[in-house]
Amino acid sequence: MLSRMSYLLRLVLPDHPGALGAVATALGAAGIDIVSLSVVEHTPAGAVDDMIVLLPPGGLADRVYTAAQSVPGVTVEALRPFLADGAGIGDDLELVDALTERPAQAAAVLTELVAGVFHADWALLLEHLAPGDARVREASVGAPSLGGADLGVPERVRFPLPWLPLPAARRVGPGDGEFPARWEAVNMELVAAPVGHERLALLLGRPGGPAFRSSEIARLAHLAGIAASLARAAGNGQRGRE
Repeated sequence: MLSRMSYLLRLVLPDHPGALGAVATALGAAGIDIVSLSVVEHTPAGAVDDMIVLLPPGGLADRVYTAAQSVPGVTVEALRPFLADGAGIGDDLELVDALTERPAQAAAVLTELVAGVFHADWALLLEHLAPGDARVREASVGAPSLGGADLGVPERVRFPLPWLPLPAARRVGPGDGEFPARWEAVNMELVAAPVGHERLALLLGRPGGPAFRSSEIARLAHLAGIAASLARAAGNGQRGRE
């Protein structure tokens, strides 16, 4: 039996009433269900929205493109398979709640759960120790192995990361150093944010796009800052009891 496929659809909608409703109607007429909707940002070109959509069994992704772009003024910015089906942590507030439940492990919790908030596939927490020496402190489920053959713990990243230390959150691109060849083949979009200080950075990967927008980068920086503050407060509290 054929299963239904989920996709992440990013749209730029014209700034006039009824545009979103027209897209929903067009998708529904094509047999495509909208599982979730989130507003990414508002731009002069219109609203940028992410939809998780569910195709009927045997349905082709082209059907999503055709239906969405049948609405005048709508632009499909990206469409890629989405395997999580909307499960788990899905928004910033849920992630903050999870962080506050385990403040002493906030950095690990952030790494474990943040990918779901940004419809990314994985997250890594990297620590810069010295020039040419970066280590993987934490990794989410599905994160790629970046380690070399030294069997160190934490594992050492096998290629240079010249963008570390990281003073502020930003996109990371092909010009920022050497990356696995497969990342270029799958159009891996990357964003990184410091967690408490510039030598500890969270890296998110979203294969197939869409590109991380400025609003997403700002949100990631805010969440990383909250995690760092919670961990710092928990550490100070623990030292105060000793």
